[in-house]
Amino acid sequence: MVHVLSSRILLHPTDPERSRVFYGEQLGLAVYREFGTGAERGTVYFLGGGFLEVSGRAESPPDPAVRLWMQVADVAAAHEELLAKGMRVVREPVREPWGLVEMWIEDPDGTPIVLVEVPADHPLRYRPGL
Repeated sequence: MVHVLSSRILLHPTDPERSRVFYGEQLGLAVYREFGTGAERGTVYFLGGGFLEVSGRAESPPDPAVRLWMQVADVAAAHEELLAKGMRVVREPVREPWGLVEMWIEDPDGTPIVLVEVPADHPLRYRPGL
């Protein structure tokens, strides 16, 4: 069995500084570490149980199949906070038929980001009798 100690998602944005502003200042992710120098230096952000590394530079945006799923405690509060920062929300918070509350945003390269709240009564958090 592979014993994973940590995990990291790597993004190579088309405009590294614009992406650092988005993830660090607008989305408010805390910095885990930074490395290198210059415009293409790397920044690694805490991402719950893993990390998000923004480094290097890509000639074109990431494949549209790449998506980020971030669980938050309160999607409505995140929605208000992001709107107050002037961020564009792709889809307002909605309670999905499967019980999760989801809101959709995008990073500067168009990478879809789903902010998800798992309600207290959802089976992902609580299963009576187990």
